[in-house]
Amino acid sequence: MTQNRPHFATRLGVIATTVGSAVGLGNIWRFPYEAGTHGGGAFLIIYIACIAVIGIPVICAEFVMGRASRRNIFGAFRTLAPRGGRWWQSVGVLGILGSVLILSFYSVVAGWTIEYLLQSLAGTLDAVASSERQIAFDRFTGGWRCVLWTVVILGLNCAIVLGGVRKGIERVSNLLMPLLFILLVTLAVNSLLLPGAASGLEFLFRPDFSTVDSSVILGALGQAFFSLSLGLGTMMIYASYFSPATPLLKSAATTAGLDTLVALIAGVIIFPAVFTFGAEPAAGPKLVFEVLPDIFYRMPGGAVWSTLFFLLLLLASLTSTISMSEISVAYLSEQWGMSRRKAVALNSGIVLVLGTLCALSFGPLSDFTVCGKTIFELFDYVASNIIMPLGGMLISVFVGWVLKRQTFDLELKPAPRMLLNALVFSLRFIAPGAIALIFIVYI
Repeated sequence: MTQNRPHFATRLGVIATTVGSAVGLGNIWRFPYEAGTHGGGAFLIIYIACIAVIGIPVICAEFVMGRASRRNIFGAFRTLAPRGGRWWQSVGVLGILGSVLILSFYSVVAGWTIEYLLQSLAGTLDAVASSERQIAFDRFTGGWRCVLWTVVILGLNCAIVLGGVRKGIERVSNLLMPLLFILLVTLAVNSLLLPGAASGLEFLFRPDFSTVDSSVILGALGQAFFSLSLGLGTMMIYASYFSPATPLLKSAATTAGLDTLVALIAGVIIFPAVFTFGAEPAAGPKLVFEVLPDIFYRMPGGAVWSTLFFLLLLLASLTSTISMSEISVAYLSEQWGMSRRKAVALNSGIVLVLGTLCALSFGPLSDFTVCGKTIFELFDYVASNIIMPLGGMLISVFVGWVLKRQTFDLELKPAPRMLLNALVFSLRFIAPGAIALIFIVYI
């Protein structure tokens, strides 16, 4: 099976796919409102420290498991676990379940970007008065058009994954990621020319450590972890397609670095605009879909910048949904012996049903709740607050304590011995402890 396993064709493909997996709404939507809520500069420094100390080691752990096993997440644990440790396979099942839940509600939010992109193109987004933007957003998310865009997103995702590793995932990632960075830089330059740019940059980059408390630290830790999509096996499945010559440590550092760069540029895009037009940086999750459209409306050429921004969000959403789908598709293909076509069809069918339920939870199914949460909220909570941190913690423990050290060192060669020891130390002690803290607090 591993001899015929597809590989990414180029180094660009490796970087584009792994960065595409990490970069998504978490960088462009979640990071700005988390930074805004937690005071800006001090949050940013703590966030970067968490990426370096925890994020990169856990990426390395997933990379090592993926390439050493040449299997999906379930097969990786089954192959690498010592005799008598077969229960580790349940971590793989956890990752597959998490990917399905995330893809179900994530596709709904991705569908929102299509609606706002089309409204920007048509000029109708500018026609909504500031006081009515929340009403307009609630009306859209509560209607059936929201379901339509969810189906469109899943259809695009299905078509890409159906193309396979090279002709589908790698080819599309090679196209979308450079375009995404071009859009990021274009929007950032425009924001830097705004009158309030200096105030926005000062908020983002000048730390005030007097504002730091436990919520800021935990917020930065959680954002660093969730931004990189760790704990589900996305990096593991992509690493299983790496060639033997791919430098894992360098790839992990590049992935984490570019993912962080996207978050920083998103902040540079948003905060100068927020301060220029007197908006509230701590607006929270509604920052992108309610506050920013109002800001774009007041900008010169606002319709153009609004269109580019929501196109950026759409591209970032697509690259993340691709990786989420590949987790289940690889599992169904390798463990159940399905053809890729059948695996994609089954995965897409399941997610279509669950995604439709998530979309309807803002309208017809809004009164249907489980433990006080709508279907959308339940999927988000279970996947983001339970499965991802638990999966990340168990992957860290497995690679740090269970996996043969020789396997770890061999896959990461020629990294210096001191650096390898530092990575293992983080996987054994720092990452599990920090992730456990996230798990306890967010539960």
